Amino acid sequence: MAEQLKNKEAVSFKSASFVLFLYLILAVMKNRRLIHLLLIFLMSGCLACSKNEPADNTGNDITLVSTNPAENAIVAASMESASFVFDQGIYIVDTAKITLNGTAVPSASTSGTTLTVKLTSLKDGANYTLLIDKGAIRNSSNNLNKDAFTLNFSTAEVPVVESTMGFFLNDWQAKPYMAPQYDEDVAATNPTATVTVDAANVITKIPLTIFGQNANNWMTEMYNQPDFITQLANLNPHVLRWPAGSGSDAYFWNCNYGQPPADAPTRLMNTDGVSYTTDNAQRTGLYTYGKSTDGYGWSATTDDYYAVLQKTNSAGLITVNYGYARYGTSDNPVAAAAHLAADWVRYDRGRTKYWEIGNECYGNWEWGYCIDQSANKDGQPKFVTGQLYAQHFKVFADSMKKAAAETGNTIYIGAVMHESDPQSWDTNTTKTWNSGMIPEAGNAPDFYIGHNYITPYGENSSAPVILNAALTVPQQMITYMTSQMTTNGGSIKPVILSEWNMWAQDSKQMVSNVSGTFAVIVQCEAMKNKFGLTARWDLYNGWANGNDHGLFSAGDEPGVSKWSPRPSFYYMYYLQKCFGDRLVDASVSGSSTVVAYASSYTSGQSGVALLNIAGNPQTVQVQFNNFNMGDRFYWYTLSGGNDNGSFSRKVSVNGSSTTAVAGGPSDYATLKAKSALTSNGITLTIPAWSAVFVMVDSK
Repeated sequence: MAEQLKNKEAVSFKSASFVLFLYLILAVMKNRRLIHLLLIFLMSGCLACSKNEPADNTGNDITLVSTNPAENAIVAASMESASFVFDQGIYIVDTAKITLNGTAVPSASTSGTTLTVKLTSLKDGANYTLLIDKGAIRNSSNNLNKDAFTLNFSTAEVPVVESTMGFFLNDWQAKPYMAPQYDEDVAATNPTATVTVDAANVITKIPLTIFGQNANNWMTEMYNQPDFITQLANLNPHVLRWPAGSGSDAYFWNCNYGQPPADAPTRLMNTDGVSYTTDNAQRTGLYTYGKSTDGYGWSATTDDYYAVLQKTNSAGLITVNYGYARYGTSDNPVAAAAHLAADWVRYDRGRTKYWEIGNECYGNWEWGYCIDQSANKDGQPKFVTGQLYAQHFKVFADSMKKAAAETGNTIYIGAVMHESDPQSWDTNTTKTWNSGMIPEAGNAPDFYIGHNYITPYGENSSAPVILNAALTVPQQMITYMTSQMTTNGGSIKPVILSEWNMWAQDSKQMVSNVSGTFAVIVQCEAMKNKFGLTARWDLYNGWANGNDHGLFSAGDEPGVSKWSPRPSFYYMYYLQKCFGDRLVDASVSGSSTVVAYASSYTSGQSGVALLNIAGNPQTVQVQFNNFNMGDRFYWYTLSGGNDNGSFSRKVSVNGSSTTAVAGGPSDYATLKAKSALTSNGITLTIPAWSAVFVMVDSK
C-alpha cells in the first residue's frame, strides 16, 4: 500500500505539472476556448480522483522494536518517563492520542527512532497502560501508524507501615540522589558469589532515626570542639540521645553544679542495698547537673547539648530522671520527679519529640532500683518492680504531655522494657518486669525501649562470633518484645533500640575495623526488622586499652589525637552516604559469608551495601530485577590494615588511610568514588571482614 501511494503521488505531481504547462501556453496565445476546455478537464479529474481514489496515508511499515521499561515491568513510582523505540525515524502528529490509563500524557517528544513520553504522579502499587493510539505518529514518508502500540507496567508496592515503626516514619522524606565525583576504574572479574537485588520488593521505607547516636554529659562541652562538630555533622546521625545511660537516673537538668534539689538524698543504695555515700557535701559524687558545670570543661550543660543539636541539624532523644521518683525524700517523690521532667519539656519548647522515662530501670545497676526505705515517705518497696514503674510512668506521661500541650507541641514518650528472655541468675524484678509493666501501663506508652550489647557478655569474642551475632540478635529482640506485648495484654507499639554496641572485649574489638562491619549490619538489620529508632552507644568514652565504645578517641589513646574517628565512624558514614530511602530485597547465592543489603531511591536509583564476614576476600557480582539500570555505577571499598590480626584499628577507603596508629583518612568527605560502566556488569571484591558501598544510576 505504501509503495502504491508513493507511485500515485508521483503520477499526480507529473500530470499537474504538464497541465499547468499547457495552461501557460494557451494563456500566452489568448485562446480562451481552449483554456475553458482545459479547466473543465482539470475539475472533472479532481472530482474523479476524490470519488474513486481516496487519500490513504496510514501504513503498517512502522514497527515497535523495544520499550523502556519492558512490558509488564515493575518500576518505582518515581519514574518520570517511558520510551518506545521503533525501526525508523518517527514524528509526533497528535499528542492527545498518547495516553496513560486513558488520560493524555503531559508531553512527549521524539529523537530519531525513539519516542519519549513524560510521566507524572505515578502511585505506589498501581497498574498502568501507556497507549500510542492509531494516527499518533508518522514516519519520514508521512505515513501514520495504522496499529496502536501499548506498554503495560506496574509500580512497586510500598508495604503498610509496621506498628513497630509507627510515627517514626511520620517525617520520612524522599532522599535526593547525588552521583559522586569519581575516578574511572574497572570492575572485578571471576565472581564467586551473586547478589540479586529486587527493586520492586520494597521491605520498608527507611526512618532517618535508624542512624542515631548517644551523646553523654561527660564528653566535654562539645559545642566548642570544632573537630567534633565537623565530624558529627558529616556523620549526620539525625538523632542524639542525652544525657547518658545509667547517669540519666541521677541527672538534674536544671540544677547548678553541686546544688541538687533539697530532697535528693546524700546517699543512694547500691545493687545490694548497701548505702553509697557521696564524697562531699555538694553530692557531686552522686549526681550530675545540667545548668552549670564544675568549670573545668570536662562536662556539658543542657544548653551545650541543645547547641550541638542545632550545629549538627539533629533531633533530640531525652532520657528523664526516673530514679528520683524512687530515692527522693519528699512527701511525694513521684510527683516531684514528674514535675522535674515536665519542666524540661516546657524548657525544650518542641526541640525534642522523643522522651524516655528512665534508663534500664529493671537493672540492679541503676539508681532507684533499690532505695533506703527509712528515708522514703510514700511507702514504696525497697526494690522496684515493673508494675510500680508503670504506675509511675503514667504520672510522668500525664505531666509531660500537659507541658507539651502548653507549648503547642506533640511529644512521644517511651517506657522501658526488658528486651530478651531473663536468665536464671536475673533478679525477680527483671524476670517479672514485662509481665508487670505492660498490663499496668496500658495504652500510656507511645513506644517501648530496648537496649542490647549483642555479643556474649564479657567474652573475648572472635570476628565471626561478633558478626554473626549482629545478623541474628536484632531479629530475636524484636520478635521477643512484640510477643511480650501481646502475651501480656498490650498492643503492638513502636520499638526503639536506644543503646546498642558489643560486649566483646580485650582484643580491641570495640575500636576495630570489624566493629565497623558490625555497625553496618546492626543498622541494616534494624531496618529489615522494622525498628523505629536506634542509637549507638556512644560518641565518647575512655580508652581502657581498647575496651572503648566511643566513636571518637577521647584523647587518652596512645598515638591518636582527640576526636579522631574510629573505624565504625567511616562505615556508618558511607552506609548513609550511599543508601537510598527504601530498603528492598537482596539475596545472596554462592557464599554463606557474604551479606548484602539493598535500597532504592524514590527517584529510581539504587544503593547497595556488600559485607564480607569471612577472613578472606570475596568477589561478588550484583544483579538487578525490576530496575532500569543506568550507564554507570560507583563504589567505596573499606578495609582494615595489617595491624592487630582480625581487629585492625585502621580503615582505608578506596586505598586511602592514615599514617597514625589508628583511624582512617582525614579527607573521607571529599574522597572520590571509583566508577565503571554497567555494560560490563557490576562485579566487586570485598576485603576480609569489610564492606563495599555501591551506588547505581538509573535511566
